[in-house]
Amino acid sequence: MMIFAPTSLEGVLEITLDPREDDRGLFVRTYCELEFQKHGLNTRWPQANLTHTRKRGTIRGLHWQCEPKPEVKLVRCSKGAIYDVVVDVRPESQTRGQWAAFELNAYQNRQLYIPAGFAHGFQSLEDGSEVSYLMSEFYHPGLARGLRWDDPEIRIAWPIEGPILSDRDRQFPLLSDLSNSIPRAKEVSP
Repeated sequence: MMIFAPTSLEGVLEITLDPREDDRGLFVRTYCELEFQKHGLNTRWPQANLTHTRKRGTIRGLHWQCEPKPEVKLVRCSKGAIYDVVVDVRPESQTRGQWAAFELNAYQNRQLYIPAGFAHGFQSLEDGSEVSYLMSEFYHPGLARGLRWDDPEIRIAWPIEGPILSDRDRQFPLLSDLSNSIPRAKEVSP
Protein backbone atom coordinates (compact mmCIF):
# COMPACT_ATOMS: atom_id res chain seq x y z
CA MET A 1 0.00 0.00 0.00
CA MET A 2 1.12 3.55 -0.73
CA ILE A 3 -0.15 6.81 0.74
CA PHE A 4 -0.48 9.60 -1.84
CA ALA A 5 -0.39 13.08 -0.29
CA PRO A 6 -0.83 16.37 -2.18
CA THR A 7 1.76 19.11 -1.76
CA SER A 8 1.66 22.89 -2.14
CA LEU A 9 2.18 22.49 -5.91
CA GLU A 10 -0.80 21.03 -7.75
CA GLY A 11 -0.02 17.59 -9.16
CA VAL A 12 3.19 17.07 -7.18
CA LEU A 13 2.60 14.21 -4.75
CA GLU A 14 4.57 12.91 -1.82
CA ILE A 15 4.19 9.13 -1.70
CA THR A 16 4.80 7.31 1.57
CA LEU A 17 5.63 3.64 1.18
CA ASP A 18 4.50 0.93 3.59
CA PRO A 19 7.37 -1.50 4.32
CA ARG A 20 6.91 -5.03 5.63
CA GLU A 21 9.65 -5.87 8.11
CA ASP A 22 10.83 -9.03 9.81
CA ASP A 23 14.10 -10.49 11.12
CA ARG A 24 15.56 -10.59 7.60
CA GLY A 25 15.01 -6.89 6.90
CA LEU A 26 12.24 -5.28 4.88
CA PHE A 27 10.26 -5.44 1.68
CA VAL A 28 8.58 -2.38 0.21
CA ARG A 29 6.64 -1.83 -3.01
CA THR A 30 7.85 1.37 -4.70
CA TYR A 31 5.41 1.24 -7.62
CA CYS A 32 2.07 -0.42 -8.34
CA GLU A 33 0.34 0.23 -11.65
CA LEU A 34 -3.11 -0.37 -10.16
CA GLU A 35 -2.58 2.14 -7.32
CA PHE A 36 -1.22 4.77 -9.73
CA GLN A 37 -4.15 4.22 -12.10
CA LYS A 38 -6.57 4.59 -9.19
CA HIS A 39 -5.10 8.05 -8.51
CA GLY A 40 -5.16 9.04 -12.22
CA LEU A 41 -1.35 9.08 -12.44
CA ASN A 42 1.08 8.15 -15.17
CA THR A 43 1.80 4.40 -15.43
CA ARG A 44 4.19 4.38 -18.40
CA TRP A 45 7.88 4.33 -17.37
CA PRO A 46 10.10 3.50 -20.39
CA GLN A 47 13.28 4.83 -18.77
CA ALA A 48 14.85 4.43 -15.32
CA ASN A 49 17.83 6.53 -14.16
CA LEU A 50 20.24 6.45 -11.24
CA THR A 51 22.55 9.23 -10.07
CA HIS A 52 25.43 8.74 -7.67
CA THR A 53 26.62 12.04 -6.21
CA ARG A 54 30.07 11.87 -4.64
CA LYS A 55 30.15 15.08 -2.60
CA ARG A 56 27.80 16.58 -0.05
CA GLY A 57 26.52 19.99 -1.23
CA THR A 58 26.39 19.09 -4.94
CA ILE A 59 23.35 20.43 -6.81
CA ARG A 60 21.97 18.61 -9.85
CA GLY A 61 19.35 20.58 -11.74
CA LEU A 62 16.98 22.26 -12.21
CA HIS A 63 15.89 20.19 -15.25
CA TRP A 64 12.77 19.33 -17.24
CA GLN A 65 11.79 18.25 -20.74
CA CYS A 66 9.29 20.33 -22.72
CA GLU A 67 6.57 19.53 -25.26
CA PRO A 68 5.99 17.54 -27.30
CA LYS A 69 7.66 14.89 -25.09
CA PRO A 70 7.39 16.17 -21.49
CA GLU A 71 8.57 13.98 -18.62
CA VAL A 72 6.74 12.85 -15.53
CA LYS A 73 9.18 11.66 -12.83
CA LEU A 74 8.95 9.30 -9.87
CA VAL A 75 11.95 10.13 -7.64
CA ARG A 76 13.39 8.21 -4.67
CA CYS A 77 16.62 8.51 -2.70
CA SER A 78 18.04 4.99 -2.34
CA LYS A 79 21.29 5.86 -0.53
CA GLY A 80 22.23 8.88 1.60
CA ALA A 81 20.01 11.97 1.69
CA ILE A 82 18.96 14.80 -0.63
CA TYR A 83 17.10 18.12 -0.52
CA ASP A 84 14.75 17.65 -3.47
CA VAL A 85 13.32 20.76 -5.16
CA VAL A 86 10.44 21.14 -7.61
CA VAL A 87 9.68 24.46 -9.39
CA ASP A 88 6.53 25.16 -11.42
CA VAL A 89 7.65 26.41 -14.87
CA ARG A 90 4.31 26.08 -16.68
CA PRO A 91 3.77 29.38 -18.54
CA GLU A 92 0.05 29.69 -17.75
CA SER A 93 0.13 28.31 -14.22
CA GLN A 94 -1.04 30.43 -11.28
CA THR A 95 1.86 28.97 -9.29
CA ARG A 96 4.54 29.59 -11.95
CA GLY A 97 7.86 30.26 -10.24
CA GLN A 98 6.77 28.75 -6.92
CA TRP A 99 8.82 25.93 -5.47
CA ALA A 100 8.57 23.21 -2.87
CA ALA A 101 11.34 21.18 -1.24
CA PHE A 102 11.38 17.75 0.37
CA GLU A 103 14.08 15.88 2.20
CA LEU A 104 14.30 12.40 0.76
CA ASN A 105 16.65 9.83 2.24
CA ALA A 106 17.36 6.12 2.33
CA TYR A 107 16.14 5.86 5.93
CA GLN A 108 12.53 6.84 5.33
CA ASN A 109 10.12 5.38 2.84
CA ARG A 110 9.05 8.37 0.76
CA GLN A 111 9.23 9.31 -2.90
CA LEU A 112 7.98 12.15 -5.12
CA TYR A 113 5.68 12.10 -8.11
CA ILE A 114 6.53 15.10 -10.30
CA PRO A 115 4.20 15.90 -13.23
CA ALA A 116 5.30 17.41 -16.51
CA GLY A 117 5.85 21.17 -16.45
CA PHE A 118 7.99 21.23 -13.32
CA ALA A 119 11.74 21.79 -13.11
CA HIS A 120 13.41 19.30 -10.78
CA GLY A 121 16.73 19.28 -8.98
CA PHE A 122 18.33 18.28 -5.73
CA GLN A 123 21.23 18.99 -3.41
CA SER A 124 23.09 16.07 -1.89
CA LEU A 125 23.05 16.22 1.92
CA GLU A 126 25.51 13.34 2.33
CA ASP A 127 28.55 12.09 0.42
CA GLY A 128 27.70 9.18 -1.87
CA SER A 129 23.96 9.86 -2.16
CA GLU A 130 22.08 7.94 -4.82
CA VAL A 131 18.79 8.91 -6.45
CA SER A 132 16.77 6.56 -8.61
CA TYR A 133 13.95 7.84 -10.75
CA LEU A 134 11.52 6.58 -13.31
CA MET A 135 10.78 8.66 -16.40
CA SER A 136 7.55 8.70 -18.42
CA GLU A 137 9.42 9.59 -21.60
CA PHE A 138 12.73 8.86 -23.26
CA TYR A 139 15.37 11.58 -23.04
CA HIS A 140 15.30 13.92 -26.05
CA PRO A 141 18.31 16.30 -25.91
CA GLY A 142 16.61 18.91 -28.10
CA LEU A 143 13.73 19.18 -25.62
CA ALA A 144 15.88 19.30 -22.48
CA ARG A 145 15.48 22.53 -20.52
CA GLY A 146 16.97 23.96 -17.37
CA LEU A 147 16.53 26.76 -14.87
CA ARG A 148 19.21 28.50 -12.81
CA TRP A 149 19.61 27.04 -9.33
CA ASP A 150 20.10 30.52 -7.83
CA ASP A 151 17.37 32.45 -9.65
CA PRO A 152 16.79 35.59 -7.51
CA GLU A 153 13.09 35.66 -8.44
CA ILE A 154 12.52 32.12 -7.14
CA ARG A 155 14.87 32.29 -4.11
CA ILE A 156 15.30 28.60 -3.36
CA ALA A 157 16.65 28.13 0.16
CA TRP A 158 19.33 25.53 -0.55
CA PRO A 159 20.55 24.13 2.78
CA ILE A 160 24.30 23.97 1.96
CA GLU A 161 26.15 27.10 0.82
CA GLY A 162 28.86 27.09 -1.86
CA PRO A 163 27.40 24.20 -3.88
CA ILE A 164 29.23 22.10 -6.45
CA LEU A 165 27.57 22.42 -9.89
CA SER A 166 28.24 21.33 -13.46
CA ASP A 167 29.09 24.05 -15.99
CA ARG A 168 25.83 23.24 -17.78
CA ASP A 169 23.72 23.79 -14.64
CA ARG A 170 25.50 27.09 -13.88
CA GLN A 171 24.59 28.49 -17.31
CA PHE A 172 20.86 27.81 -17.37
CA PRO A 173 18.58 30.86 -17.82
CA LEU A 174 16.57 32.65 -15.17
CA LEU A 175 12.80 32.16 -15.05
CA SER A 176 12.33 35.71 -16.39
CA ASP A 177 14.46 34.80 -19.43
CA LEU A 178 12.36 31.80 -20.38
CA SER A 179 10.20 32.40 -23.40
CA ASN A 180 6.49 32.46 -22.68
CA SER A 181 6.12 30.92 -26.14
CA ILE A 182 7.23 27.56 -24.76
CA PRO A 183 4.08 25.42 -24.99
CA ARG A 184 2.39 24.57 -21.73
CA ALA A 185 3.41 21.07 -20.66
CA LYS A 186 0.71 18.45 -20.25
CA GLU A 187 0.93 15.42 -18.04
CA VAL A 188 1.32 12.14 -19.90
CA SER A 189 -1.90 10.20 -19.51
CA PRO A 190 -1.85 6.70 -18.04
